[in-house]
Formats: sequence, C-alpha cells, structure tokens
Amino acid sequence: MPETITDLRLKDDSTETDTAGVQQLSMQQALNRALDEILAKNPKAVIFGEDCGRLGGVFRITDGLQAKHGEDRVFDTPLAESGILGMSVGLAMAGFHPIPEVQFDGFAYPAINQIVCQIARMNYRSRGTLPMPITLRVPSFGGIRAPEHHGESLEALFAHVPGLKVVSPSTPHDAYHLLKYAAARPDPVIFMEPKSRYWQKGPVDVTNATPGTAAHDDGGLTGARVAREGRHLTLVAWGAMVSRCLQVAELAAEDGIDVEVLDLRWLKPIDAEALARSVGKTRRAVVVHEAPLTSGLGAEVAQLITQSCFATLKAPVERVTGFDVPYPSGDLEDEYIPNIDRILFGIQRVLEYRRG
Repeated sequence: MPETITDLRLKDDSTETDTAGVQQLSMQQALNRALDEILAKNPKAVIFGEDCGRLGGVFRITDGLQAKHGEDRVFDTPLAESGILGMSVGLAMAGFHPIPEVQFDGFAYPAINQIVCQIARMNYRSRGTLPMPITLRVPSFGGIRAPEHHGESLEALFAHVPGLKVVSPSTPHDAYHLLKYAAARPDPVIFMEPKSRYWQKGPVDVTNATPGTAAHDDGGLTGARVAREGRHLTLVAWGAMVSRCLQVAELAAEDGIDVEVLDLRWLKPIDAEALARSVGKTRRAVVVHEAPLTSGLGAEVAQLITQSCFATLKAPVERVTGFDVPYPSGDLEDEYIPNIDRILFGIQRVLEYRRG
C-alpha cells in the first residue's frame, strides 16, 4: 500500500502464473486487464474521466489502454464530474457503452444530480426504449490516508436510488469478473472499487469466459460469496472490510470461535437468500462497514436477517461501522474505520448476549 497520494503514480507490472490460466494479479492489474478485454470485445465501449487517458489514471487502472485502443475510445475529460456523467447519458442514448471513472469517491457528489435524475431514471422515463448501459467506476472507501473527499463510503446513498445496481469486489478475481459482468449489463451499475486493496495480489482465473457476458446466466456472479466457512457467527462485509473480517476470523479461531465471513459483493440488489443461509446456520451476525452507522447499509442487512431468521437468532444483529461524522481525512482514518479490536468486541457482545 502506498504511503502517500504521490505514491499512487507507481505501478506494479509484475505478474506470476500459477497453473494454466490462473495468474497472480493485483486488483489494479485485474481491473486493467478486464477493461482491456471489454474494449477489445465491444467496439461501443468507451472509457473516460480525469487522467484516464494519457496518464492511465491516478491508480493506473486505465494504464496503456489509450495507446492500445486509441484516443477516441480512452480519453481525458475536464475536472467536471457532472459533465462526465452527463456525457455518459448522451453517449448511452447514442448507443455507446460508457465506462466513466470518478477519480475519487468524494468527487461523485457534484455528479449526484446526473446519476439520480438522469442515469437511474432514463430507462423508466422512456418506457424501456433508452437503456443506460453505463458502468461507473468509483475508487471507494478509505485506507490510503488521503485528504478530505478522497475517501468516502457512499454505498447507502447509491443503493437507495431505484434504477441503480451497486457492486463492490473484495478480491482481484472478483474485480476482474464482476467488472466484465457489470459492463455487459443493460442497466447502470455503480462499481465501487476498494482503493486500499488495489495493490493486494491474488489468483485470477483469466481462462474461462466471465459468466453472464455472453449469455443470460449469471454464473453465480450476482450473489454473495462465502469467503470463510464457520459455525458460531457470521460476519457480513463488503469491499475492503472483507479482508479485515477474515483477519478477525483467524484471530477468533485461536479462542475456539468459528466465524463465517460472508462477502456481500452486490449491495443493490442484496443477496437475501445468502444472508438467510449463512445466519440460519450460525444464528448470530455482525455487520461490518466503513460508512456511518445511522441509516447505513448495515441497517438494511440487519433487517433482512431479522426478517428471515428472527425465530432462530440467538442475539440481536450487531453493527460495527464508521462513526456518525463526516468521513475523516487520513490522519484520523485509523480511529474511524472499523479495526480488528472493534470487530472482535462486536463478536464478543453478540456471543455474550443473554435474553433477559
């Protein structure tokens, strides 16, 4: 992980091949490869945003794509997020498949009007005659010690808007396949990339075609993923918090507590059946997210769990979240983002709960 924003301009070109077709890629590399394949396969796909062209993006997600696919398909835009998303609407109406990038999550605020009032509604407004096949990439969440507006957790805001789908990968493999899957959808998808995970490597199977990109099956990509099996309690998370919950599960195992980690992946629509299966088995749940507690997505997840598992729950669903304050700049991130100790305390509260 880089120490400063300046270090974001560094890139890692190294890759390792495990077995046939399975490569060790960072999430940054996996996303870059997915975009390259999308452009190669779909002549209507276009990528644009601040520094996306010649520079290749501040996180190097679009690195080399302009040189390979041309300036008319991968290009820079002015620093004007509302304009970027407004142009996406026009391009989609003209038959293109825009894949815009908002450089940092906090920069999405000026574009909310275009996202909510145009992108999310156009298909409904036109009675289905104007689909919006827009995949908006948003480097999201904290963890890189960035200044204000460079680290936000906007999933509840996006997920609340009818007409939008919202997804957040936690591994390089999921980032590669979910981005290709999202770009093949006829509906607008908000693709929230956990920027603190950009440099973490993992196996990516690049041999098999991404399910759902050529046919109508979803290939399991629309649901949640059990990241770790367990018996005593379910940790529900997404994005960067999945990795942290896996760390917590390993520590809890040292005390004989067998924690299951459920990676929600899709935040709109939420895989309610996967929640019911996991918590129906463990009978206890803790939801972990970076966004503030009040009206956060954890409340929706807790309600879905309560609705399906109320009769068997052994304790109320616990939430371990950010605080009800504006997302802080880098110096205070360690205090704000749920850390291992806070998640362990959440587990303890649930396990020690006794009905009165």
